[in-house]
Amino acid sequence: MKVFNLIFCLLFVISAALQYNDPDPYIWIPIYMYGAVLCWLAFRNKFYPKAYFIGIIVYVVYAIGLFFWKNGVLDWMTKHNAEDIAATMKAEKPWIEETREFFGLLLLIVALMINYFYARKRKIVP
Repeated sequence: MKVFNLIFCLLFVISAALQYNDPDPYIWIPIYMYGAVLCWLAFRNKFYPKAYFIGIIVYVVYAIGLFFWKNGVLDWMTKHNAEDIAATMKAEKPWIEETREFFGLLLLIVALMINYFYARKRKIVP
């Protein structure tokens, strides 16, 4: 678990740093840093299941929105034939930005869920 959490902590810090030039960094930097802090704490054997649960709920709700909103993931898959979203770093089309954000949320959800279930299995309570 230590290696897993260290890798995800670094990944989320890098992702937060890359949001500096994003159209909405005030949303995405805190989103990624929340995951980074929780993974850092888990790396240090400090688990907070309630914090994971809150993050999971918030991120799932946001991800559902990104999936169904206009120019969201569903539009990317159906109207734009799942066009390559990694061809360039600049998201020139709105569905590219929304789809990338959706997958970022999925990574956060997975990391928090793994820590949540690990903490519950070990009966770790802060």
